[in-house]
Amino acid sequence: METGVYTGYSLLSTALALPHDGKILAMDVNREYYELGLPIIEKAGVAHKIDFREGPAVPLLDQLLIDEHNKGAFDFVFVDADKNNYLNYHKRVIELVKVGGLIGYDNTLWSGSVASPPDAPMMDYVKEFRSYLVELNKYLAHDSRIEICQLPVGDGITLCRRIM
Repeated sequence: METGVYTGYSLLSTALALPHDGKILAMDVNREYYELGLPIIEKAGVAHKIDFREGPAVPLLDQLLIDEHNKGAFDFVFVDADKNNYLNYHKRVIELVKVGGLIGYDNTLWSGSVASPPDAPMMDYVKEFRSYLVELNKYLAHDSRIEICQLPVGDGITLCRRIM
């Protein structure tokens, strides 16, 4: 599953790594951006693996959780949507990913701001979402259902392996 598809670069990478019969549930609020990258996804021969759903991810995740068969059904979830909802996403996708499965959160270092004092100088967009990522990082560090590893690659990626 991927929340926050944009033009589909990471979606394409995941689809290429999956076996021919693998499936990805992809969610984004804007189908137009997804369709910009769709010709490349089609050229790569992996469009059949993608189930794209347009809309805000929280209601789409809530809809998935209604069906008990979806709980623990996903091997991997990648979250790269609106940063102010990361914690809301975690509270939902943790139920959808199987024990032993992975959840990846992009941008968890947020330009290094998560390690800076709140009054440190930073760009407005960084300051706007910094508190959400600090809150997520603290929550993940104390969530006993997961083991985490934060990678300082790019803007930071946190991998969570569900252990219970």
